[in-house]
Amino acid sequence: MEQLKVDLLGTELDNPVIPASGTFGYGYEFAELYDINILGTFSFKGTTLKPRLGNPLPRIAEAPSGMLNAVGLQNPGVDKVITEELPKLAKVFHKPVMANVSGFSIDEYAQTCRRLDACPQVGWLEVNISCPNVHHGGMAFGTDPTQAAAVTRAVKAVTKKPVIMKLSPNVTDIVSIAKACEDAGADGVSLINTLMGMRIDPRTRRPVIANVTGGLSGPAVFPVAIRMVYQVARAVDIPVIGMGGISSARDVIEMMLAGASAVEVGAANLVDPFACKRIIEELPSAMKRYGIERLSDIIGGAL
Repeated sequence: MEQLKVDLLGTELDNPVIPASGTFGYGYEFAELYDINILGTFSFKGTTLKPRLGNPLPRIAEAPSGMLNAVGLQNPGVDKVITEELPKLAKVFHKPVMANVSGFSIDEYAQTCRRLDACPQVGWLEVNISCPNVHHGGMAFGTDPTQAAAVTRAVKAVTKKPVIMKLSPNVTDIVSIAKACEDAGADGVSLINTLMGMRIDPRTRRPVIANVTGGLSGPAVFPVAIRMVYQVARAVDIPVIGMGGISSARDVIEMMLAGASAVEVGAANLVDPFACKRIIEELPSAMKRYGIERLSDIIGGAL
């Protein structure tokens, strides 16, 4: 529907709803449940240069109004993603897909992005410098403006595709990180990733998650996400993709008013595999309720 369309770095999306990386696999699993071509696009599972088994079990714990996870970037590695996962995806998804990339060194980020840059299916590179659940990498690059800029420059040097830097909320000043990425050439930023948290089992008196800490996601983080998207959108001149606790059409509208050009839906997919489909279907009535004719008109409306 025309009134739902938004532009994401030169590509028109049918709507702004994007399943977030790590909650939608490589897409074809959800295609067994509904036609995933109704999505704006989706960000596929975080991909690294080499295969990763991820963190030891248990990796997930419940939390009030959310969940903790410490999966640890389990994935088959970029070469298998290109030769096995993307061909399967092509059979069920006929739009550009967002490739989520993680690394443990600047060179790894660059090598992985260079490989994915050659894939016609990939429309955007979402470079994750914010994963809190791996050691010696991920979030280490996203908590320092100099390091965030260095990753951005390295990736921009090897790809012609739009580069979106995924930022961590586990910092004192997320605006300085966003501006460093922008100055280094990032085409956009996405935020927020999960907030670090933990649970302790009173019976065992030990942390519930084997990794001790995990990333908190779900409705509990939504107000934090709104605040950070608002702050970043005011400070940068590049598009912002907002995420963090979105679970309804109203949440989408609120996030776009805060400055998001599009939104990613994460934990809600794990609770309800039809969450994104439901949100897209609910958007027209929510827009009518709030007097919105076109979603593109409200981007940054609260700034």
